[in-house]
Amino acid sequence: MASQITVPLLDLKAQYATIKNEVDDAVAAVLESQWFIMGPEVKSLEEEIAQYCHAKFAIGCASGSDALLLAFMAIDIKPGDEIICPAYTFFATGGSIARLGAVPVYADIDPVTYNMDLNCVRQAAAKCKRLKAIMPVHLFGQTVDMTAYLKLAYELGVPLIEDAAQAIGACDETGKPAGSRGNIGCFSFFPSKNLGACGDAGIITTNDEELAEKLAKLRQHGSKPKYYHKMVGINSRLDAMQAAILRVKLRHLPDWHKARAENAARYDKMFTDAGAKTSATPLTDDGFPLKTPQPASGSATHIYNQYVIRVPSEIRDDLRAQLTEKKIGSEIYYPVSLHLQECFAYLGYSQGDLPNSEAAANETLALPIYPELTIEQQEYVASTVTTFINEKACVAKA
Repeated sequence: MASQITVPLLDLKAQYATIKNEVDDAVAAVLESQWFIMGPEVKSLEEEIAQYCHAKFAIGCASGSDALLLAFMAIDIKPGDEIICPAYTFFATGGSIARLGAVPVYADIDPVTYNMDLNCVRQAAAKCKRLKAIMPVHLFGQTVDMTAYLKLAYELGVPLIEDAAQAIGACDETGKPAGSRGNIGCFSFFPSKNLGACGDAGIITTNDEELAEKLAKLRQHGSKPKYYHKMVGINSRLDAMQAAILRVKLRHLPDWHKARAENAARYDKMFTDAGAKTSATPLTDDGFPLKTPQPASGSATHIYNQYVIRVPSEIRDDLRAQLTEKKIGSEIYYPVSLHLQECFAYLGYSQGDLPNSEAAANETLALPIYPELTIEQQEYVASTVTTFINEKACVAKA
């Protein structure tokens, strides 16, 4: 009897196997140098990331969450200041705002791209009394319409902070990379990201020399030179070991992006052949009840940090349970929108306030999309999903 196929949500061991010698050599070089905090490896990574992201400056830090926090500290966010951001995103987006005593003002998303809806941002801004920044998230690896957001930020007279944690290498409608056009771009190198460290790490990009200098001080307790402090910062230095590993992986990132896009296109075809349409079509249509990600168009690119499908809420959790039974990894990004998280109850949001965010939380499911995924594994995932949905449809009609 043939053994059952296993498909993890992410297979970092498979990735490591392809670059083992390069990574091991990089780690050995750091151990030999005994320079573990900051230093030449971090400086080289900063230069390479800045070039890759088409930004003038890049400042390494300890995590993507710290990148957001440092960005807000650099623009002098104070308690009571308001920052507009999406509710459908990872917790750090809103948490970094709240940590400084500022107020996250949550806006709803576009149900097609899952990115923050510009019209909802306008509506939220009109109600703000102390608006100090707008922070769109380039969710799942697809950028927001940066031209439109930059125009709005200019109209409102506030900086635009890009939460690009999931989008390194993704390009916007002008063909420019995430993190290259806003006042500050914030990236995460959490291991599950397309460019992932062997632990926590992050980086910040900017084209503003004054901001770059301030960020560099803030990540080291606000000091320059050492032991002299003109401001209070935090300890958020990037490890040389992580920088060395990231430098190796950065060389492979374009090929990994290409493989993810090819895997996404293969999924798209498999699901389309079964009757699925993209997220541009509402789930309420009469067709096959599964929606695939809307592909990027024009000069924009999608790096597929996640491949997220959408199914009716009444079958989503059962589908995930079926995938688990079949040894297929999946994840729900994100099961509770930030405006409904218990820790943000003080903000006064209620169920129904951001309907598109709430619907996405109940209807979306991420499938394996990593570069090393084989065609056999993808066919197994797609057939398991489509078979389950067809069986549910037959039961519903009976």
